[in-house]
Formats: sequence, structure tokens, C-alpha cells
Amino acid sequence: MMFKPEIMRSVEQLGYRVTVGDVAAQAGLELNLAQQGLLALASDAGGHLQVAESGDIVYLFPQNFRTILRNKYWKIRLQETWEKVWKVLFYLIRISFGVILIASIILMMITIAIIFIAISSSRDGDRDSNSDRGGGYGGGGLIFFPNFSDLFWIFYPNYGYNRYEYESSQNYKKTPEKSELNFLEAIFSFLFGDGNPNYNLEDRRWQDIGTVIRNNRGSVVAEQIAPYLDNITKYNEETEDYILPVLTRFNGYPQVSPQGEIIYYFPELQVTVQNQTQRSVASYLKEKLYRFSQASSGQIMIAIGLGALNFILALVLGSLLKEPDIVNQIGGLVAFVNSIYWLLLAYATAFLGTPLVRYFWVQHQNSKIESRNSNRQERAEFLLEPNETLKQKIAYTHQFSDQKVITEADITYSTEKDVLEQEVERSDKIDEEWRKRLESN
Repeated sequence: MMFKPEIMRSVEQLGYRVTVGDVAAQAGLELNLAQQGLLALASDAGGHLQVAESGDIVYLFPQNFRTILRNKYWKIRLQETWEKVWKVLFYLIRISFGVILIASIILMMITIAIIFIAISSSRDGDRDSNSDRGGGYGGGGLIFFPNFSDLFWIFYPNYGYNRYEYESSQNYKKTPEKSELNFLEAIFSFLFGDGNPNYNLEDRRWQDIGTVIRNNRGSVVAEQIAPYLDNITKYNEETEDYILPVLTRFNGYPQVSPQGEIIYYFPELQVTVQNQTQRSVASYLKEKLYRFSQASSGQIMIAIGLGALNFILALVLGSLLKEPDIVNQIGGLVAFVNSIYWLLLAYATAFLGTPLVRYFWVQHQNSKIESRNSNRQERAEFLLEPNETLKQKIAYTHQFSDQKVITEADITYSTEKDVLEQEVERSDKIDEEWRKRLESN
């Protein structure tokens, strides 16, 4: 059986003694899911149930419950092992793109050099043959090999005009921008970015909403929840239909004030095992903007330079491989490279095209994120200067604000104790109640 990691984290963070409302608010889970998860976890991890006089249930867990589960289920051990293996595999995948780029450049440079040497040898042979017949060429043959270090520099700003000024100025510059990524990781980041910065947005949303409800002792108005929601339109803003998913998730109930305004309270989030203090929570749900890459500007420039060099080499190589006689005559490595040339060209093209497309995609996504953040911020600012109607609604919520703290003294039954021990405690409680009644009489 697999257990929800957010439930296990919440149990640990809350001190191993929790109610369903504690976990639901902490993890932002639906109450029914939180209850089912706690029951399953208590059953398999050696947890215990404590029942209060009010009928509320407290879940008590041993601090080593993760070890108990790990020893009990091979699936959990396998999952933990796979997570470790996947970290290594994913790291290898990330650096593979940089390795392929460097290998592609070296392979094409060697192939181009072999072809030039073969052409040069062929020309030298022809010249010697002509010389033997009394003919000859004026001057010696010259083969031009491009200076790839010069070619690399053209991808820096102001190449040609300020190149040597750029070189000499490096000794006087401040420490360049640093990146936590090594060069091969930076290549992957340049190509594909670093993932969705809002991958846990829904978790954050419901955790913040649960915290807001807890901070207001289980009773709120819709305007207090609105800065964390996105399903608000001009059609449902007045009817407050957008609050329905929150009521469903946390088993909330609407209540109408004498003035006809609606407030919402959540009885099950008011039950806890410890006095709840105000927890800090953002005034609105703020999405993070996408970054093009976590690589430093220097690493990005090198990646662009190498990518452009790779593309130019692919074009040069393609022009040389157009002569089938050369390929057939040389054979070996040149024949092999000729067979995979279209793969090399496709990789070189994709290496430059993918980041370019992603750059415009990032700009588009960030504009939508900024718009959503702006809308949520406006709803949060509305709470800072509430009108009279909103003030009356908030004041009415105080009538339903409550906090039911279940202490050890409130527990009437616990699966942690055997039946005989509980019967003795029950008998002692009855005797104590009768003694107090007799004394009062």
C-alpha cells in the first residue's frame, strides 16, 4: 500500500499527534482523503486512535512510523531505491546533451581535417605527376583550415572591433556571475530550462487556504479566500459561487447573517490537539515567473557559441560530403560520419532552435502569470480597506469562530491501552464523579 507523502510530512510536522482537521489544513487535502489516509497510516504504521468525550478522534503515531512502514512493505523500499537511482539517471540524462554537443564538434572537426588532408594529398600527387611531365604549378599548394578559436569569438558581443579589448579587460573585471550548475548541466538548462517553477501551485493554494481558515478560527468570508483562487469571473463574483470548491474540500457550511450576507465556517478545521497560533501566510497566491535558464550569462554565451560552431561545422561538412567520390575513396570514419550526417545536422539545428522557441514561450507564459498575480493582488488589496458591508460580514464570522482543543484529559478511549487498563480508568472516573456529587450534597 502506498501512502500520501503529504500526510506523512504533516504528521511529522505536527508532532505525531493530530486530528483530521490538523492534517487537512496543513497539507491542503480534502477532509475525506485526509481521514482515509490517516486511518490507513495508523493501521499499518502502528498508530493509535484516541476518542474524546465529544466524539472527536485524535490520531497518535510513533516517531519511527516511517521505519515501520519501510520494514513492512517492499514497495516502499523499492520506491525509495528507485528515487535514488532516478536521481543518478536524470543527472546522466542532463549532462548527456553537453557530452553529445562536444562529441559532435570533435567528430566533425576530425572528419573535416581528414577530408582536407585527403584532398591535399590528391592535389600534391597530381602536381608531382605534372612536374614529371615537364609541367608544374607556380607556387606551392595551400590548404586553408579555419581557425576555430577565432570562429568561436565571433559569437561574443562586439567581435572584431573590441575583441582584444574584451580579452585584456577580463583581468580587470569583477568576479563574473556564478552559477550552481556545472558546464554540462548548464547546457541542459540552456536547452530545456529548469522545470516548472509552479509545479506545486495547487498544493500551495490549498495549504494557504487552509492556513487562512485556521488563522480565522474556522470562519471566513469569501473575500478572504478570493486572493488564493483563479476561478473568479464577473459572473460568479457577486454570487460567490467560486467558494464552492473550498466548501467541498474542507466540509464547510454557509451561514446567512441578519443583513442577508453569507459567511462560511468549517467545524472540522476547528478541532485540533494544540492551541493554534497565527501562522504566517502570503496575502495572495503569487506564482513564480519562469526563468529562461539558471545558467550564468557566461555559460549561456558559451553554449550559444558552441551551438553556432557546431551548426557551422555541420554546414561545412555537408558541403564536403556532397562529393561521393571523396567519401568512397577515404572510407572509414568519413563514411561513418556520412551515414549519420543528417543526425548531426538535426542536432545542430535543434540545439539552436529549441532555446529560441522556448524563449518566446517563456515570455508568453510569464505575461499570463503576471496577469493572474495582478488579479489576485487586487483582491488582496481590497481586504486592506474593506467597505462597511465587508466589515459587517467579517464581524459576523466571529460568532462562528471557535477552536476545540482536545487534550489528554478529554480522551475517554484509546487503542493505545488494553481493555483492562481502560476499564480501570473508566471505573476511577465514575467513582470520582460520585464522590464529587456526594460532597456537593
